[in-house]
Amino acid sequence: MIHNGRMLGVIGGSGFYSFFGADARAISLDTPYGSPSAPITVGTIGDHEVAFLPRHGANHEFSPHTVPYRANMWALRALGVRRIFGPCAVGSLDPQLGPGAMVVPDQLVDRTSGRSDTYFDSGGIHVDFADPYCPSLRAAVTGLPSVVDGGTMVVIQGPRFSTRAESQWFAGQGFRLVNMTGYPETVLARELEMCYAAIALVTDLDAGIESGQGVRAVDVFAEFQRNLVPFKQLVHEAIESTAQVNECTHCLPHEGVTLPIELP
Repeated sequence: MIHNGRMLGVIGGSGFYSFFGADARAISLDTPYGSPSAPITVGTIGDHEVAFLPRHGANHEFSPHTVPYRANMWALRALGVRRIFGPCAVGSLDPQLGPGAMVVPDQLVDRTSGRSDTYFDSGGIHVDFADPYCPSLRAAVTGLPSVVDGGTMVVIQGPRFSTRAESQWFAGQGFRLVNMTGYPETVLARELEMCYAAIALVTDLDAGIESGQGVRAVDVFAEFQRNLVPFKQLVHEAIESTAQVNECTHCLPHEGVTLPIELP
């Protein structure tokens, strides 16, 4: 299969299970790491060919800690994807970022455990991850109206939500967003030399940020659905703002390195 590396990828989060009309084609792939969350649909947005994959499956079969992250990222690269937008639902740790806010994080803190987060179990491969998100893709989103630029997203193991003490602790560290799927997706993209930027939709203020009953899943999904149309539109606009040719060098950590496996 010959690729020009120009295909963009979109990985939809909770409530974000489809992206194209009926004219899109579905592609089922297997990988050395099993099957991805769902068949990948490929369509066109503006001048870009785009591959869409629902992170949690077409019917939300996968919880955050069971998403087949390695298979998902491998399958997208095998299709020819080299740049990925990762829309996701997040809780806010900042009272100034209320439900409906759309944020492009610039930093990540991993608080997950036990997730398979590398393709390199041998060979002594260490990727640069100081700045986890692609600056070029981030710029394509942050240049759009009503988008909040920056903030640290802490990724928790889930599937439970945080205790009040945990969310107060996170907020006290200066983190702005809390999420359950942003890791290891981001680092796997870096290992596969794919540009990646998260686009976060705030669905709630986290448990320790305001008094009340805390975060409930039913409320999170309802808030996501209320904002799904403008959120999808933002992703469309980000794609249309992305350059046709990828000139990013930030997300190429393996230059001069001999890898123990061949990337797809």
